[in-house]
Amino acid sequence: MAGITGFNRPCFRPLSSSLSYSSIRFPAPQLRLPRRLSTFPRIYALTSNDIKVGLNIEVDGNPWKVIEFLHVKPGKGAAFVRTTLRNYVTGNQVEKTFRAGSKIEAADISKETKQYTYKDGAQYVFMDLNTYEESRLNAVDVGDKDKWLKEGMDCNLLFWNGKVIDFELPITVKLKVTEVDPGLKGDTAQGGSKPATVETGAVVSVPLFVNTGDTILIDTRTGQYMSRA
Repeated sequence: MAGITGFNRPCFRPLSSSLSYSSIRFPAPQLRLPRRLSTFPRIYALTSNDIKVGLNIEVDGNPWKVIEFLHVKPGKGAAFVRTTLRNYVTGNQVEKTFRAGSKIEAADISKETKQYTYKDGAQYVFMDLNTYEESRLNAVDVGDKDKWLKEGMDCNLLFWNGKVIDFELPITVKLKVTEVDPGLKGDTAQGGSKPATVETGAVVSVPLFVNTGDTILIDTRTGQYMSRA
């Protein structure tokens, strides 16, 4: 505009030529890579110090179950573990001693749930309800467990090297009383018991109030009456 004098504006000036992008140094980022984990499971070796009741071990190429054990520290000499073992294949029981801390081999025994279907001569037939494949156990292998074995019952079969070596009953079983003595009359609150025969043929001691036709609950581990079902 006329009459108005111009004024000085600050001018943009480029950076000094003494500075260049090549002279600027930025620290390189440090990448932290995740630590690679091993894809192999860690295997823990067993020693005689790990022995406990129910442990499955392999001795001389045979599977054994620990029935009893005792850690012994004598006044003189090395400590040891005294065990009672049952052979899964033969059923024999032996006593064996292991040095304390000595290595032992676990028996590779697996469990599969099968249903007991029927008895075929001297064999007991179990079936896989998914594949309908049958597994058989001889009467000598079943032993006195047959007194609690009822058709349609689910059991755990134990396999070793692809062979059935044993089976486990349910902890409790419901069985019908087929025969029982009427027992004594009067007040049964004071206790008392009488023998009763159940549908599998086993004889169980039951309270005086149990009658023929009742269904009772039995502990298969002890063979004792628990309650009316």
